[in-house]
Amino acid sequence: MLAIGKLLELTLAGREPCEKIQLTPHGVKLHWLADGALLVSPPPAQDQGLDLLLSAGIHGNELIPIHVLDRLIRALARGDVQPRARLLLLFANPAAMRKLVRQVEHDLNRLFCGVHADVWGSEAIRAAELEALVSGFFSLPGRQRRHYDLHSAMRPSRLAQFAICPWREGEQVSPEALARLQGLAIDGVLLQHQATSTFSAMTATLHGADAFTVELAEGKGETLPQAVLQFERGLNAMIEGRALPAVMQESPQLLQISREIIKRSPGFRLCVPADIENFAPLPLGSVLAEDDGKRWIVDEPGARILFPMADVAVGQRAALIVTPLEESEPKR
Repeated sequence: MLAIGKLLELTLAGREPCEKIQLTPHGVKLHWLADGALLVSPPPAQDQGLDLLLSAGIHGNELIPIHVLDRLIRALARGDVQPRARLLLLFANPAAMRKLVRQVEHDLNRLFCGVHADVWGSEAIRAAELEALVSGFFSLPGRQRRHYDLHSAMRPSRLAQFAICPWREGEQVSPEALARLQGLAIDGVLLQHQATSTFSAMTATLHGADAFTVELAEGKGETLPQAVLQFERGLNAMIEGRALPAVMQESPQLLQISREIIKRSPGFRLCVPADIENFAPLPLGSVLAEDDGKRWIVDEPGARILFPMADVAVGQRAALIVTPLEESEPKR
C-alpha cells in the first residue's frame, strides 16, 4: 500500500508525507494537499465527470465516519477501489480528532459560509482552510458535484441512517438524489427550510453541489453495523462508476423540522429519558423541556425528537422536533 494511504495516521500525528504525490499501479494519482486533505484523480481516460467530496471528523469524537473514510483511503492506496471520479477526501477537524473531543473551541459545523470570520480559534482557521480547499476542488466547469459530510449521531436511532438536506432557495431535492441515498442505505431525509452555516450547506449554496450531511448508524464494539457496510458498498460503487447496489428498504422517509429547542439558561431541563432514541415519537400534549419558567409542549401530530443534548452551551440548540413531510408540501 502507498504510504499516503495512511492519511489518518499522518493526520493524528500532525505529520506530512515525505512524498506528497504518489501514483498507484493503475495510474490513480493521490495528492496530499494539506493536513487531513487528499485529492484523488483517476486517469483521464477513466474520468466520468464526477467531483465527489467526502468529509469526516468535523466533530473529532465521531469515530465511525472517521473509520469509514480511513478504510476508503486505504482501499484506494492499495488499488482495491478503482475511481472513475475525482475525489477530495477530508479529515475535517484534526485538532479535535487528536484530542478525541467534539470540538476544541467552537463547533466547526457552524462556522462555514463566512461565519468563521467573526470568531477566533483553531476551528475558525480550519473552516477558512476547508472553504479554500473546496473552492479549488469545485472550480472545474461542466462536472457533477456531490458532497457527503459523514457524521455519527452518538445515540441509537429509530432510523438507522439518515441524511440532512441543506436548504437552497427555490430548489427541491431531486428524485435522483433520493435514489442515490437509497442506494447508500439511508432510511430518512430531513429537509431544512432555512439557511444554515454547516459544511454541506456551504457546498450546496456556494458551489451548487448535491450535498448532504449523512448520519451513519451507531454500533457496538469495533464491528461496523450492517447499515454502515451497506453504505460503504454503495459509496464504492459510486466512486467506481458502477450502478449502486439494490437495497431492500423503501425510499427514504422525508421529514421536516417543526421547532428548534434552544437552551436559554443554565436551569434548562429536557423532560425525556437521557437515552431516548433519535426519531422516538413524542406524545401529543407531553412536556418536552423546561427552562426558566418556560415549557415546551408537544402539539405537533406525528412529532419525533432528534439530537437531544441538554448539556449544550446556553444559546445552543438542545433538541429538534421533526415531523413527517406532508405529501402536499414541496420537497425542500
